[in-house]
Amino acid sequence: MSRYVAFLRGVSPMNARMTELKRCFEAAGFLEVKTLLSSGNIVFNAQTSSLSSLERRAEHAMQAELGRSFDTFVRPVRYLQELIDSDPFAEFSLAPSAKRVITFLRSPVSPDLKLPIERDGASIVKANATEAFSAYVPDPKKGPVFMRLLERSYGKDITTRTLDTVIKCAKA
Repeated sequence: MSRYVAFLRGVSPMNARMTELKRCFEAAGFLEVKTLLSSGNIVFNAQTSSLSSLERRAEHAMQAELGRSFDTFVRPVRYLQELIDSDPFAEFSLAPSAKRVITFLRSPVSPDLKLPIERDGASIVKANATEAFSAYVPDPKKGPVFMRLLERSYGKDITTRTLDTVIKCAKA
């Protein structure tokens, strides 16, 4: 039995209740299901399986239970902890007020994508095969510039969490 985190794309308190999502994951056969925050972060135990298989199980259960599904990105807790321990932002000089963000990707990063990519105070500083690492300084006048930058670089089949949220999920 392994511990995993599912990051759901597009979940907010306005479109999904965490108790309903928890029930969906339990219906999929996952154990010790726990939701975190209100933005679609679900920690659970499951028999070791491919990540894509776990993602499909979760998405099918949401469709069956809720009549809709959210794109699901699953990572093992052990992998997330190794990622956190590697301090992926350490090599960059980021402003103390910068939000550090991890974007979970469905498909591997194109080797042709040259980093860093910067726009209006947002930067994608590096990427590995399944995640991109970015930072931005919040600016209410410019809105979510970093999301536009990420979607332009990687498409919309992604989901994003702050480093702080990923840390909380890995510890849950």
